[in-house]
Amino acid sequence: MIDIQNQRDDRNQEINKVGVKHIRYPIIVLDRIKGLQHTVATINMYVDLPHRFRGTHMSRFVEILNKYRGQIALKTFSKILNEMKEKLNAETAHLEVEFPYFIEKKAPISGAKGLMEYVCRFCGSSNEKDDFYLGVTVPITTVCPCSKEISDFGAHNQRSIVTVHVRFKRFIWIEDIIHIIEECASSEVFSILKRPDEKLVTERAYTKPMFVEDVVREVASRLSLDSNITWFTVESENFESIHNHNAYAFIERGKP
Repeated sequence: MIDIQNQRDDRNQEINKVGVKHIRYPIIVLDRIKGLQHTVATINMYVDLPHRFRGTHMSRFVEILNKYRGQIALKTFSKILNEMKEKLNAETAHLEVEFPYFIEKKAPISGAKGLMEYVCRFCGSSNEKDDFYLGVTVPITTVCPCSKEISDFGAHNQRSIVTVHVRFKRFIWIEDIIHIIEECASSEVFSILKRPDEKLVTERAYTKPMFVEDVVREVASRLSLDSNITWFTVESENFESIHNHNAYAFIERGKP
């Protein structure tokens, strides 16, 4: 049969990324408490395409994914990326794996248990060398310092989303990144709170008001102290409760 993808293209335009997006696929992730956690990821896979080829072989991406079923993790990224380059005759390869990760949390007073969902991602690229980073998105609560200062009664608060990406030398636990982010908030978020828990959480948050700028600076300060982390980004977005806009802040840092 004629291989249309391999036909010559004369427009002299290289393509940086070509591939498949939004593949829903079961994966297994290391869980610090339970050992392993089964979840379902959304996966993107790309390679470069030289100007002389009309197209790439899309089915080969899924074939590679099926080959590594149950082994899609940071430790196998290099193998998967190298196989993508080999099978698709490419010089560069990119793999993005985003998935929900669940941690059981206890309410601070009642001890009521519930599952908290965090969105995590493994991302890697391979060109002359391999590059990997881990991403974690964590919901938090913030109390506005300005509102607390000027108001006679209470202060407005909001849910916020903090996203951290890190490059690192040695293995790093998802749970450690989550813990750092939650400690830098006015309060962490829980899936289940009884009335005594709610009282404690809201009062504790009130004693620790945080601007969106405070949050990213606190997280960045903590990440900067970790010698295992070589680069990071931290961004925070407040879904404001009394404004018709969101507040946002972002920091990127690399270490020599």
